[in-house]
Amino acid sequence: MSRPLVVNDSVVIPDAELVWRFSRSSGPGGQGVNTTDSRVELTFDVAASTALPPPLKARAVDRLGSGTITIAASEYRSQLRNREAALHRLAQRLREAIAPPPKRRRPTKPSRGAVERRIATKKHRSDVKRLRRDP
Repeated sequence: MSRPLVVNDSVVIPDAELVWRFSRSSGPGGQGVNTTDSRVELTFDVAASTALPPPLKARAVDRLGSGTITIAASEYRSQLRNREAALHRLAQRLREAIAPPPKRRRPTKPSRGAVERRIATKKHRSDVKRLRRDP
């Protein structure tokens, strides 16, 4: 199952940069849990990767906080399905880490009409509460 991990149109991680570890899983599976290594740990070293261009690599390391990502998958009984789940989660995590930052909001001030409407509403609410009081 050695195939590259496609993160997006411009980023493809070669299989050689992914480190797999397998172990016995807990959870459903009956007696098969005790004999098969179905739990999957997928590790990817972002800092040492040659697949990411330097600006994306810097952005990913900055957002992730460390140079490596480790994904554990053990929700399925089959090792193959856990491998696919781990690959999918790693791709999603990398997509979020290398995404461009959102555009900054240009600060604007409220229009005169909006300010007047807000003050009129406050005055109306004040009058309603004042009229409820005993004289």
